[in-house]
Amino acid sequence: MNLKRFIDQAVAGGLANAGFADTPAVVKQAARPEFGDYQANGVMAAAKRAGRNPREVAGEVAAGLDVDFLESPEVAGPGFINLTLSASWIAEQMQARYRGGESALDVATARIAIDYSSPNLAKEMHVGHLRPTVIGDALVRVLEFLGNDVIRVNHVGDWGAQFGSLLAFLDELPEGERGTSLKDLEAFYREASARFRSDETFATKARGFVVKLQSGDPACSALWEQFIAESIAHCEAVYDLFNITLTTEDIRAESAYNDDLPRIVTDLEQQGLITVSDGAKCVFLPGFTGKDDKPLPAIVQKSDGGYPYLATDVAALRYRAGELGVDKAYYVVGAPQTLHLKQLFALGEAAGYVDGQDFRHVPFGSILKDDGKPFKTRDGADVKLVDVLHEAVARAHDVVTTKNPELSESEREEVARVVGIGAVKYAELSKNRMTDYIFDWDAMLSFEGNTAPYLQYAYTRIRSIFRRADADAAALDATVVISEPAERALCVKLLQFQETVEQVTADNQPNVLCNYLYELAQSFMSFYETCPVLSGAEAERNSRLVICATTARTLQLGLSLLGIETVEQM
Repeated sequence: MNLKRFIDQAVAGGLANAGFADTPAVVKQAARPEFGDYQANGVMAAAKRAGRNPREVAGEVAAGLDVDFLESPEVAGPGFINLTLSASWIAEQMQARYRGGESALDVATARIAIDYSSPNLAKEMHVGHLRPTVIGDALVRVLEFLGNDVIRVNHVGDWGAQFGSLLAFLDELPEGERGTSLKDLEAFYREASARFRSDETFATKARGFVVKLQSGDPACSALWEQFIAESIAHCEAVYDLFNITLTTEDIRAESAYNDDLPRIVTDLEQQGLITVSDGAKCVFLPGFTGKDDKPLPAIVQKSDGGYPYLATDVAALRYRAGELGVDKAYYVVGAPQTLHLKQLFALGEAAGYVDGQDFRHVPFGSILKDDGKPFKTRDGADVKLVDVLHEAVARAHDVVTTKNPELSESEREEVARVVGIGAVKYAELSKNRMTDYIFDWDAMLSFEGNTAPYLQYAYTRIRSIFRRADADAAALDATVVISEPAERALCVKLLQFQETVEQVTADNQPNVLCNYLYELAQSFMSFYETCPVLSGAEAERNSRLVICATTARTLQLGLSLLGIETVEQM
């Protein structure tokens, strides 16, 4: 049940009974306990339109809320209505929640493509891939849980200028020195990139190799295939370690659209959208201007006959809207690509490739060092993502060994893996995705505050209660009774799970779920400190075990939607 929506519908009925049928109820969770559990704020707008006293209208609406799940509504302030759920109704819903389990919600039915991770190949994944990979995977999990048909898209960069530079560089090396391991390729690429920037002759040669590759040259294609196989194997290993749901079947690389690029340009020409500017074929879209206020071209074919990234992206957009038949497509791509994606979506609409579908950019900020500079090595190189993950596990191993030396080494290794990987993911997901954040090992591995270890510990603490009780958390037979404020607060928080999960997708903000899980864990800790679970009478004991079991399941489910695992003990 989406509790907020359930209450919203009841208040909307009260507004209709008072003569305001078209007025939104504007129900929100109450900011403080003294304001109840929820607050309806829509009365003031209704009263203003009717030229009436807001408190008087609020009183009429409150009087018309004849529902059994609320205590007597209270008019507050200039015309708010404070809404408090009845304890008996909360207990009934908790009973139903426990018995119903934690199955997928199936409240949405859209077909959605999520473009995420999407690393450039021929080099190792680095820390810059952390945010799009983790944010995208969390959104996939949440959207699927809500019942959507989600298509994962790993739009890997296996084409373009970087491969032209690499092929041109390898062409100048003796055959015996042409290593194709990923480390070799990365070293070659660094040298090739430097040459491309400083040597115009080499740059021209590299551009020529791009055209040869795009034209299907056999020798270039054979080398390229070696690059790709090595790179994809590396990505798969990182995804496996990082508990990311992407597989090789989700890869639809840039090269997959090669054959479509000439057709795209021809179609745009036939529609009269193409203008030739300095030899390049461009689309000038209304509303896009450069720094000089001159129209900004969207180049779909360069003067040398090659195709820029935009052409490939247009082909991908047409494929997703047409052949995949998506209702929505989300691009989890860094904020610097905002202009590019705005142009892409506008071009897609102008060409008729997008017709009413929701194509949306899901941008994010940067990861910084503690000095506020980009998170790179001392010599300015990208930090390898696999190195970050291995260090996270190693640091977590040290923490776990200190906190629980009684665990066996195999247990410590498993806990360290779950805690370390979870800590890195949660540190990312708990932030508003648009904000830059500082990568801080101590903060993310802390067992205090809004961290994965804190939530994982809360889960293990509940599991230890059931071990001490020698009880099966999945087979309790009890009637839920609520008698203490902390008990009530925890139950209300548990009933707010679905509305929270749905809210995540409203703005594609996984941190909404993180905040909820942190508040849930805090509520449980308060409950545990003030409401003895195992020492009370049997009815109270069993009721509280049901509450504990539901809390553990909700924590575990919420973390799993973020791609974070739990363990039985830490």
